[in-house]
Amino acid sequence: MRKLYFFDTTLRDGEQSLGITLNVREKLDIAKQIVRLGVDILEAGFPASSPGDFESVKIIAKEVKGAVICGLTRCVAKDIDLCAEALHEAEYPRIHTGIAVSPIHMEKKLRLSPQQVIDRAVEAVKHAKSYMNDVEFYAEDASRSEKDFLAKILTRVIEAGATVVNIPDTVGYATPWEFGELITYVKNNVKDIDRVKVSVHCHNDLGMATANSLAGIKAGADQVEGTINGIGERAGNTSLEEVMMALYTQKQNYGIDLNIRTKEIAAASRLVSLITGVPVPNHKAIVGANAFMHASGIHQDGVLKETQTYEIIDPEIIGVPRSQIVLSARSGRHALKYRLNELGYEVQDSELEKVYENFLLLADKKQEVYDEDLHALMGVAMSEQNQFKIKNISVATSGTQSAMATITLEFEDKEVKDAAIGNGPVDAVFKAIDRITGSQAKLEDYSLKSVSRGTEAQGNATVKIASGTKSCIGKGISTDIIYASAKAYLDAVSKLNA
Repeated sequence: MRKLYFFDTTLRDGEQSLGITLNVREKLDIAKQIVRLGVDILEAGFPASSPGDFESVKIIAKEVKGAVICGLTRCVAKDIDLCAEALHEAEYPRIHTGIAVSPIHMEKKLRLSPQQVIDRAVEAVKHAKSYMNDVEFYAEDASRSEKDFLAKILTRVIEAGATVVNIPDTVGYATPWEFGELITYVKNNVKDIDRVKVSVHCHNDLGMATANSLAGIKAGADQVEGTINGIGERAGNTSLEEVMMALYTQKQNYGIDLNIRTKEIAAASRLVSLITGVPVPNHKAIVGANAFMHASGIHQDGVLKETQTYEIIDPEIIGVPRSQIVLSARSGRHALKYRLNELGYEVQDSELEKVYENFLLLADKKQEVYDEDLHALMGVAMSEQNQFKIKNISVATSGTQSAMATITLEFEDKEVKDAAIGNGPVDAVFKAIDRITGSQAKLEDYSLKSVSRGTEAQGNATVKIASGTKSCIGKGISTDIIYASAKAYLDAVSKLNA
């Protein structure tokens, strides 16, 4: 059995694809859950990209223990200086620096000769090495590079002190057999390759990120990089949960010592989805709502006779328990806490009372509170307090095209009331909120989906707004979809004004 290192880049490669910036608390919540999952390296961000990202990486480096904390840089001295500063208090720091190596990138984007690219790479690795021992080098667009040049630049950065060399399929161009052959070539043709770890970082443009990563691992890669739920640039990154469970179910074919707490997978997936506002498709492998659902009569018959006929993974292995406890308005704190613990939430006694109050408010409106409702409830509990609180909303409609909303908000112990006319009730509510808060942000996206089942199901509203270069996502959940929409919009406005 050999050790495979898991490198999570949800907070860097994943976040940069969202079109928003998560706040520090949101990033910390995600970082801590990912470390609970058992990943070895957490890429916390790109410190040189913005003051906010620098501060986030700095705080994560200080507060998150138990994993290597990594920051990304270009092959630019200032990037590396800022990254080293941000990682100063990390328990185990790593600088991840690199440069593009394919002919098209070197000629058209960098406008550098191959030798200039090598020189920059070597200089960057040496500069990073002056700050810390652990330095990873990424050869961007490696899958479209010329193999002899790739071997040459990797040899040189290893000589300069790199401890990990990353072979990315940056644009998701490779097929599994091609990518496996590329890793084999690197292992066989790069001098002193045994002195470093070989990493694979694949994108999903052709839908093969997980397959390519597994091919790389099969060919001898020591580290795999990806994100939770596969979020990332364009079509996304390798889904780490897919790689983890592929290795778990095919242990005999890989010989990997999987040191992952698989029961944290579902919790990590839900948390990332809740905080980023990116829903997990029902048909998503491993963590989708339908992943363990059987609709066909033949399948149902088989599962009832023997679960392994149609379930290659026991849902409890990834933290989706089969519960017999029914929660309702008559359920007590102990039952609620027990169920939340089963779902992966650690609720301290000091927090339980507030969560229980919110649970009772929900239970009074529903006959039964489902697991989906609890996930939504905890997503609200983990979000930051809004500057504004909704006291009352009333909406009057006239036909299908016009509505007037009157809303009362509490702000700094004062109640403010205003009204607005809009193209439908949700538009009217948003405009009334704008009048009260003074917000001039542009609404970029709005979505509403059912959280659980039945006519009493909660509505989960997600709003994305932007002002200048700053974008924020807000979330709101309620059995009243107008109220849920208003909460989501206020959540986004509060974040934008923070």
